[in-house]
Amino acid sequence: MGLPLRMNIHAPTVPAGPSSRPVTNGNAKQLSFAELQIKKENMEAELKALGGVLDSHGVNMETPLTTADGFPRADIDVAQIRTTRSRIIHLKNDYKDLMNAIEKHLHEHFASLQDTDDAAPTSTNRTEMMGDSIPETLSEFFAKVNAVVDGSPADTAGLKPGDDIRNFGYVNRSNHDDLKKVAECVQGNEGQRILVKVSRRTGPMQRQELQLNLVPSRNWGGRGLLGCHILPL
Repeated sequence: MGLPLRMNIHAPTVPAGPSSRPVTNGNAKQLSFAELQIKKENMEAELKALGGVLDSHGVNMETPLTTADGFPRADIDVAQIRTTRSRIIHLKNDYKDLMNAIEKHLHEHFASLQDTDDAAPTSTNRTEMMGDSIPETLSEFFAKVNAVVDGSPADTAGLKPGDDIRNFGYVNRSNHDDLKKVAECVQGNEGQRILVKVSRRTGPMQRQELQLNLVPSRNWGGRGLLGCHILPL
């Protein structure tokens, strides 16, 4: 996968994200159960990808990064591993806060059921009250596919030049960090499926919304894990 010169997905270091971010854009109490679940799934996906980054170096959260005499190890990318570990720690703290918010939401929901009449609500009613039946809202575009190499993982997934990307795994417009998170997601999910949501122009006033399964791989005969070039919007 190619990216603009200021962001090379093949660079060995995953740039650091914020030291810690709020669980939500605002107060978690104001989110529906479905929105909290989406936050949870996105965090879990990012933690999995970050774990994949550590695995690619053959290390974990406890592996020593210095030699016996105190010098940084030369056989691994110490800077990337430190950055990745730091992000994992911050995400786990945010995940704990999010789970507390979800637990509180559930307690409040079931407490409200006890205040209703004796008629047990149907599963449909419960779904509506939990907020799971709200229609999915489309994320804004954050990147555009500029080129796709024939026979590449991107080509196999169905990506085409001109596609506008709404979601790339857990990455969206609010957190892509100038496509750095796309690089992180790709590196941490080599050989695994990534759900990519794109919007494709099919006419002057028409668009087609697609959900594509992209599997990063270095064994397709070309450069990079994806074989496509993506530009930020």
